[in-house]
Amino acid sequence: MILLEPHNHIIYTTLTEKVAQPGPLDVQFVDFDGVRFRLTTPDRKVPTALVLSMSIRCWDELVRYGVDSVLKREYGSLLRTEPEFGYNVTLDINLEQIPPAAGEHNSNNCPLAIYISLLEERDAFIKSLSLLKRNALAAPFELGFQTQKQLEGAGSGQGELMALHYRDEEVIYVQASSDRVTVIFSTMFREETDRVFGKVFLQEFVDARRLPTIQSAPQVLYTTRDPPLEIRHVPGLNDSDDVGYVTFVLFPRHFANPDVANTTITHIQLFRDYLHYHIKCSKAYMHSRMRHRVSEFQKVLNRAKTEVAVVDRKTASGRSMSMR
Repeated sequence: MILLEPHNHIIYTTLTEKVAQPGPLDVQFVDFDGVRFRLTTPDRKVPTALVLSMSIRCWDELVRYGVDSVLKREYGSLLRTEPEFGYNVTLDINLEQIPPAAGEHNSNNCPLAIYISLLEERDAFIKSLSLLKRNALAAPFELGFQTQKQLEGAGSGQGELMALHYRDEEVIYVQASSDRVTVIFSTMFREETDRVFGKVFLQEFVDARRLPTIQSAPQVLYTTRDPPLEIRHVPGLNDSDDVGYVTFVLFPRHFANPDVANTTITHIQLFRDYLHYHIKCSKAYMHSRMRHRVSEFQKVLNRAKTEVAVVDRKTASGRSMSMR
């Protein structure tokens, strides 16, 4: 199955183009979960000075869970103290500080090994900018992992239940305990077919862990309507048939070191988008197969029609008769 890219493709491609050929720019676009971006050059006379701003629905909750320290660690001096009006976070980008773009190797007579290293550094820098949304949403997960280590040292206890209302009527819950971190997604299925496809996909997540090759994967639990025990005390939960709850149980091995933790955070953030993306792809495939089958049936019916023989009727004098 196709895995979605964690970075924003528009930010990545636009910055890559502008590094090679700077120019005035004002682009506004939307990512998954209704996150809004704006990439612009405030002063058209200085095309190398760009501003990247982001607006995310659950920003106030992210601030409580330490998003400021995470973004400061990732972007340092690029992070603006006061964000652009209408947005939650803003980065000031100077294209002149980015490593050389393609085409400068021959003009600078730079050794090939150094040039390749500079290209990799440039690509990593641009990729980090396109991961702005991912890095912001990582704050509660990193806090949960840190809390779990503290509780493990204490031998018992349970951390705060962190809630991210990142979409209308959909929430991510993160809670740490002494031996695990529990992540719960509440997701809405607006159509009956979506519920059927979603149940099939999620049951595969539950059953796949029984395979010997992936028994180290996180435990996955799926329920409809009835919320998991960890969040049943939360007021205002939706108990309709349209809502489903997916629980991931992350054990210390899933965030044992920074690299593994980063990979876990990246993948689990995209779970909801991954699920609904493949539901839509499955529905599109089923519709295409249904149209193909109907087309084949129409061909069969057309072949079954008998052709009416046309007889040329003539008069006694030999002239043809025609109906008027």
